Amino acid sequence: MNPVSALYVPGDRPDRFDKAAASGADVVILDLEDAVAGDAKAAALDHVTAWLRGRTGGPAVQVRVNPGADHEIRAVRATGARVGLRIPKVEAPEDLGAVASLAPGLPLTALIESARGLEHAAAIAAHPAVAALALGEADLAGDLGSTADAVLDHARIRLLVAARAADLPAPMLSAYPRIQDLDGLRADTERGRALGLRGRTAVHPKQIPVIREVFAPTPEETAWAEAVLAALEHGGVATLPSGEMVDPAMLGRARAILGIR
Repeated sequence: MNPVSALYVPGDRPDRFDKAAASGADVVILDLEDAVAGDAKAAALDHVTAWLRGRTGGPAVQVRVNPGADHEIRAVRATGARVGLRIPKVEAPEDLGAVASLAPGLPLTALIESARGLEHAAAIAAHPAVAALALGEADLAGDLGSTADAVLDHARIRLLVAARAADLPAPMLSAYPRIQDLDGLRADTERGRALGLRGRTAVHPKQIPVIREVFAPTPEETAWAEAVLAALEHGGVATLPSGEMVDPAMLGRARAILGIR
């Protein structure tokens, strides 16, 4: 099943690494970029690589590296840990060539954080090393000069189409920055889910339960998906007990609800 929740942890806070792994998040993102001050980045890299060497299980882990920081990629790869890399400020597929050569076999999440990156999203998604796309909404809003819902939703939809056209999973929503506003988190996450995005990153463990609840299929959705798979087991067109006609075009949605690729 695709992950629906991911938790960012500053790389210079090793005291939080194990807590993040126990938070219930599907993915822990160890951040070497925005969450770490410039004079703390070297120590953060040491903390992250030491923890990666010592971990023996738990949720999936990604490391967000700094732009152009080849030494960080080498250090993470040298741990031998099975991690993903989050590559910030990707604006063209050419930005990923050096990264892919430094970290062969490690899945890359390309962060789209500018108008130029959004324009090239389809080409970035098609890069063979890219396993997922993600939207850096705060940076993008700054680049576009707008925080309007319509602009943000347009960017989310553009990224969704680029990802699915490249047969990548639907992108996760960016972190919601107002930590105490759980109602606002829920409302914005529900809007993103309705657009077709799947999952969300968080900056505090208290956000994880809300995110997981929003993206959990309802009993009605699960029952519908199971009925569709059963009805279309042999292909063709079928009618559900509810009277709804279903055909193979609906299999994708049914499988997504049940977490089946």
